[in-house]
Order: sequence, then structure tokens, then C-alpha cells
Amino acid sequence: MTITDDFMAALSTAESSGDVSGLLALHAETVTLRNLSDREWSGLEGAREFWEAYLGNFDDIGSEFTESHEAAGMGVMEWVGTGHLKGGREISYPGVSIIEIADGKVQAFRTYYDSAAFVGPADTH
Repeated sequence: MTITDDFMAALSTAESSGDVSGLLALHAETVTLRNLSDREWSGLEGAREFWEAYLGNFDDIGSEFTESHEAAGMGVMEWVGTGHLKGGREISYPGVSIIEIADGKVQAFRTYYDSAAFVGPADTH
């Protein structure tokens, strides 16, 4: 198994259990994390904040990984997240996540996804 395989399994566990500890164990102490916001999270505490905030957006969420590849210190995962946002609205959105790997740990995490799925239906009035 690759670090990318371990990452996908740990994320699935975190999504189903709400416990991010297994996911955090894969991160280096100096990890950086980015999503579509302008913010960058860093270090293990930043990683905990990032993943807990991610899970906090949803009543339930699961990522189905449709493709993945790891080579030369980089892992790429294509996925579709499905579940329910806080408040119960259904959501399904595709995305891609990239991890940079060194010394058996995730050094950097970046994710890109369809943010339009998070916007509620337009008011037709």
C-alpha cells in the first residue's frame, strides 16, 4: 500500500467516525494544507483544525475515490463527496486532492472541488 492508499482509508474512517486522529497520524509536523479559501493551515494543530472544520460542514459525508496515483513523492486522488450539509441539504460534489509526500508523511495537502455545490438553490422569486 502507498501513503496515498493510507490517506484515502484514513479519510474514509474520519468521515464515518468523526475521529481525525488516524488521518493526522499521516501528516508531518510541518504539514501545510490549502483548499479553495485564501487561508493556509500549517502544523499538526492546523491540520486538526482543517479536518475538523471540513467534517463540521456536514451532517454526514463520504468520499468515493474514483482514481488515485502515487509517484515521485506526490499522490493524486480524484473523488466525489456525497452526503448532507449541516441542516440536512443533500450534496454531491467532485474534486481532486494532491498530497506531497516525504519520509513517509504528508508534507502538503491541496484540494480543489466544485464549490458551486455548496451554494443553495437560487431563489426563483
